[in-house]
Amino acid sequence: MSKRFVAIWFSFLQADWMIYHNPLLKEIPFVLASSDHGRMKITQVSALAKRKGIYVGMAVADARIILPCIEVLDDKPELANKLLKKISLWCIRYTPIISIDSFDGLLLDISGCAHLWGNEKNYLKDIISKLRSFGYHIRAAIADTIGAAWAISRYGKIQAIIKSGEQASAITNLPPEALRLSMYTLERLHKLGLYTIGSFMNMPRSVLRRRFGQQLLLRLDEALGHEEENFQSVIPIEAYYESLPSLEPIKTRPGIEIALQRLLEILCNRLQHEAKGLHSATFKGYRIDNEIERIDIVTNHPSNNVHHLFNLFEIKIGTIEPALGIELFTLEASRVEDIITLQQTFWAANSSLESKEIAELLDCLQSKFGNNILRRYLPDEHHLPERSVKPATSLTEKPSIPWPTNKLRPIRLLKEPKHIEVTAPIPDYPPMNFRYEGKLYKVKKADACERIEAEWWLSNELHRDYYVVEDEEGKRYWLFRSGHYNDQEKPAWFIHGFFA
Repeated sequence: MSKRFVAIWFSFLQADWMIYHNPLLKEIPFVLASSDHGRMKITQVSALAKRKGIYVGMAVADARIILPCIEVLDDKPELANKLLKKISLWCIRYTPIISIDSFDGLLLDISGCAHLWGNEKNYLKDIISKLRSFGYHIRAAIADTIGAAWAISRYGKIQAIIKSGEQASAITNLPPEALRLSMYTLERLHKLGLYTIGSFMNMPRSVLRRRFGQQLLLRLDEALGHEEENFQSVIPIEAYYESLPSLEPIKTRPGIEIALQRLLEILCNRLQHEAKGLHSATFKGYRIDNEIERIDIVTNHPSNNVHHLFNLFEIKIGTIEPALGIELFTLEASRVEDIITLQQTFWAANSSLESKEIAELLDCLQSKFGNNILRRYLPDEHHLPERSVKPATSLTEKPSIPWPTNKLRPIRLLKEPKHIEVTAPIPDYPPMNFRYEGKLYKVKKADACERIEAEWWLSNELHRDYYVVEDEEGKRYWLFRSGHYNDQEKPAWFIHGFFA
């Protein structure tokens, strides 16, 4: 399939935008101007001002002589680029590959896109009619090369769609300016009487290079398709991206769900063939009022399961506001990884974190309640209980050491031990009772002491003597005494955890 490009030229970009936001300017000839070496020069003209003989580059003083009633507004140099970026985002409904062309145009790589509108004629007609409905004066053309499409959009007289392979005949009668040449080269061509591309297109290349330099040959080759032209898209192209335009604007939830289902089927089918799964994806809806609706999902393990991914998106579909209707849906997977097939046992359920069912359950919980709803901890190489665990960076991170299973530990461990008041019969004995948060607990049973000390190279904290105690209600607690009893002061007691 040969490449096809659309070149769009906005002949009065900034002026048209100002008229759209201030309709009163439509009946007034006006220009945009900026200071140039001490005098005001015109940088942009409105369509009405141009018909009155005003042109870009003219001094404002000269323009006032020709048209005393002309309105002069300050130029905003950054406005053109902002407008083109915004329009390029709108044009994603036609193709995801869009480039800004200087300060007054856009270039679209439409290879494989036009068939969605039936043919290139309907495709180009739809682009032109919708942009003109926003108030822009535009010209557009389709060709095999960027150079030919650019030339026809700005200098072509009749045909806007150049058939594949016919770019040479299409640009023959156009002026040399259509090749995007420098002013110096154009002046030399005009001095020699070469007023059309055809007048020098078939000259020996050595002659053209010697007289006009390499730029002329490069531009000519780019227009004819002998040299591929660099194309840098405004929107980074995701490797896993699908789009679905709608013939009629979609306003209902069932319509949105059908579009999402189709996109997921296409994308997941591709992922399955490549043994890959997505970790994060974005579903976007482009409304006819130029607003974009989007929802995002994240999975803990790479997935290409259509049903599971649809369920994750379905939770958030209610946040999409179709307003007057959505005319384009896109789905892009921003993070994709290889899927490693795990061997499952036949005699026991797979309950590890690698289990597909558990991973999908965690995805649903996170999608419904937020990414911060789940926590996972791994063992850490420290003696003190509050330092012996650390947060995992992901659900797939492997522990550096095994979980200790040879010692009894509470099901709930306080983040920091809390001070308690105790009554002990004699030193180095477990307490008879303790007071925690204003409530008195009487100890009925207590296990033997377990001494835990901090690493000497990390801190000089006192050792801890831990006791598992049980109160009269059968509830068990994890208490510890910090240090020894001595003649000067009694050691402090703390509660550190709760057993089931």
